[in-house]
Amino acid sequence: MSIHFEHSVDVARTPEQAFAVLDDFSMTPKWLKRCVHLEPLLPGPHSVGMKLRYDYRDGGRRGTMEGEIVERAPSERLKMRYSDEAMEVTVDFRIARTDSGARLTHAIDITPKAVMARLFSPIIRSQLPKQTIAAMETLRGLLEAV
Repeated sequence: MSIHFEHSVDVARTPEQAFAVLDDFSMTPKWLKRCVHLEPLLPGPHSVGMKLRYDYRDGGRRGTMEGEIVERAPSERLKMRYSDEAMEVTVDFRIARTDSGARLTHAIDITPKAVMARLFSPIIRSQLPKQTIAAMETLRGLLEAV
């Protein structure tokens, strides 16, 4: 069973500016605390199907997930899917123009695959909102400081 959470923030930046930061994977560790490194596996422009490597830190544990861009509409949407032996994670950013800038909505779906990951589902479910909100607030601060 999938664990889902989404959160929106309004930023005083255009959708184009917000998308540029999300699409610049070298910026991800600056707003996503768990992220150590995110990179495409091959050079070239970001596009649907591009393979990604996501290195993360979870407490004292480090891990890697392989992923890919599954949807990309500049200034509107960036959706990626990551997987490892324990779980599958879908990260979806939607961007909408507002009178004062842009609204960013971050939706995340986590599907535990391994037995241990399923056992930890209640903990994941309880921590996901706090982690997502913190990431979005850090992203808002980063965007508005640029």
